[in-house]
Amino acid sequence: MTTKPSGDRRAGQPRVTLLGYGRWGRNIARNLHQLGALGAVYDPDLGRRNAADEALNGPHGEQADPDNPDNPDNPDRVAILDDLDSIDPSHAVAIAAPAAQHADLVRRFLQRDQHVFVEKPLALDVAEGRALAALAKERNRVLMVGHLLHYHPAITRLSELVATGVLGRLRYLYSHRLNLGRFRREESSLWSFAPHDIAIVLRLVGAMPERVIATGGHYLHPRIADTTVTQLAWDSGVQAHIYVSWLHPFKEQRLVVVGETAMAVFDDRQPLQSKLVLYRHGVSWQDGAPVPVKAEGENVAISTTEPLREEMRTFLDALADPTAKLHSDGDEGARVLSVLDAAQRSLEDAGQWTRPDSGRDSRSFFAHATALVGDDAKVGANTKIWHFCHVMNGAEVGADCVLGQNVFVQSGAVVGDRVKLQNNVSVYDGVVLGDDVFCGPSAVFTNVNRPRAHVNRRGEFAATRVGQGATIGANATVVCGHNVGHHAFIGAGAVVTRDVAPHSLVLGCPASHIGWVCSCGERLSLAADSPGEASCDRCEKAWRTDGTALSPR
Repeated sequence: MTTKPSGDRRAGQPRVTLLGYGRWGRNIARNLHQLGALGAVYDPDLGRRNAADEALNGPHGEQADPDNPDNPDNPDRVAILDDLDSIDPSHAVAIAAPAAQHADLVRRFLQRDQHVFVEKPLALDVAEGRALAALAKERNRVLMVGHLLHYHPAITRLSELVATGVLGRLRYLYSHRLNLGRFRREESSLWSFAPHDIAIVLRLVGAMPERVIATGGHYLHPRIADTTVTQLAWDSGVQAHIYVSWLHPFKEQRLVVVGETAMAVFDDRQPLQSKLVLYRHGVSWQDGAPVPVKAEGENVAISTTEPLREEMRTFLDALADPTAKLHSDGDEGARVLSVLDAAQRSLEDAGQWTRPDSGRDSRSFFAHATALVGDDAKVGANTKIWHFCHVMNGAEVGADCVLGQNVFVQSGAVVGDRVKLQNNVSVYDGVVLGDDVFCGPSAVFTNVNRPRAHVNRRGEFAATRVGQGATIGANATVVCGHNVGHHAFIGAGAVVTRDVAPHSLVLGCPASHIGWVCSCGERLSLAADSPGEASCDRCEKAWRTDGTALSPR
């Protein structure tokens, strides 16, 4: 049946030219056109151009306009191109070409000041990937990488479970991405399959791994790995294993995330209602030995959104607002490349541990002359490190952060993007600060519960995770081993001795919950006639609470 596009197209929405109408490009074309944004398709192969014309413009094509399908001025008609130079310079481009062509095509269109979506991987070389990310920033253009799992509703929900502390501190993750075929000759199974899983593991852990090791098997070609097992390790103790293969008797796409208090399984081969399952397993100690405490799996509700549709919609939204934060921007694509490169080097070095190249350019951030920043510290672009700060080797500080005077970041600490650490804050091993966290002057994190000067307790460091957008007031103390939920607010001088729920406002010693705060920081007042509902006077967001948690209304 012939149908028009679905009507999602918005007034003034940019048009997109698709490069490549192969197996995956056809899916991108379908989604872009049904979103009302596909303007043209280019493919060097005549057969695929004809297939695109028939599917998109033909009398039986699912996207053709039945009222006037042959009108060349029909705004829903898709141009079929055989020449790259004929691409409309006002269009954004979506690249679904072979991986070896990605870097050259991305560079070509960024230099023409066009926004770019490119299927994974961003490039086949780390330095080239970083250069493309930098070029996109220089030109103020959107560069989005097709790490599709970021836009899967199960991954969105899983990320929320991790960020809100439902799983507790992460312990390890493993992923299987297995199938029979499609065999490739321009890239191995590592580069073809693993980027998706690496991207999600980095997102869930919230940091780059310190070490990577990979082993593999070459059965169909002496230089192209058909199966690989990659292990990622962090100094915090978290580890991840990623097993990919295109020589497997059946298809399997599974991700398991094990936390201190619960475990989650994402199995994309299962029906919608059981794609994401939460297991609140635990461990008890009997006579000095650990004993598993098993619980029934709980199906986690997720939306029915098609991941590729959500990915394309996100790209179109970014075209309208190029400053919007993307899960899979050029920088994220370069980080994934860095891990892939480390795994490839390990494969070629008989499975030796390898450090991912941080790619840190000392010119990409500012450090005052009195600050000490270790050569092996990872510091993001545009971060400012002021007088007498010390960022140790192995520490990770994100982009666009501000470290006030006399801030100390220890080797095992992780600081997200856009974090503000005021004067005299120390962030010790095991502390993980999410994006947009604010720490007031002299806020304190601990990492050992029973310190003694004469007793070495380095093996007893307890992790502390602070969620995105949380605020920790001046002179407050967060005792190690506890989680602070996203957008929580710790009052000045408070002493946190237990987990703090997202959006919770806590004060005192020990800190106690006294109310709720909006994501913008304003304290919420519950409605007198509806005690479980509130709205923010500043940003007008509506909220609901049952007394134990806050959620949007």
